[in-house]
Amino acid sequence: MNLKTSSEVETRALLDEICSFDRKGLFDLGHPLLNRIAESFVKAAGIGAVQAVSREAYFTAIDGHKVDKGGVIPQDVSPTNKRRLPAGLRGETSNKSLDAMVINTGKESLQWGVAAGIYSGLTYGLKEARGAHDWKNSAVAGAITGATLALTLEDSTHEHVVQCAITGAAISTVANLLKGIF
Repeated sequence: MNLKTSSEVETRALLDEICSFDRKGLFDLGHPLLNRIAESFVKAAGIGAVQAVSREAYFTAIDGHKVDKGGVIPQDVSPTNKRRLPAGLRGETSNKSLDAMVINTGKESLQWGVAAGIYSGLTYGLKEARGAHDWKNSAVAGAITGATLALTLEDSTHEHVVQCAITGAAISTVANLLKGIF
């Protein structure tokens, strides 16, 4: 007799739920447009956070493991100090503190999420409004997304907003046109 424990059944149900994300989506907010925007935001924000943390970890490792001209490892990374945070992450400098890394990661993941949500929502809305999904929808959505991202920067100028809009339109149009080739 093959009796499964309650824990095995719950684990299997969780695995089935995780594997079915691609089929039914993460959210059900009552409208396909809202579902698409929310799902794109969450997925891209997660990717943005991983990218930001990876980049910060890389630069922290490079900065923390510099060897001086004599070939001597700095005292911060000697075996006796392995369990302590590197000097740059102890809060002694504002741009390399752990708090600053968390704040920057949050900002960057928010930007990734906003970009994905705007782009996804616009392409869906334009498809529904025009009745077709083509390069024109991608160009408009890319331009608006690029301009929006440029406006999130601290010192955005008119020229920078226009350049980001053109770049966003170009990248999304090329991606749409190449989608059928690969």
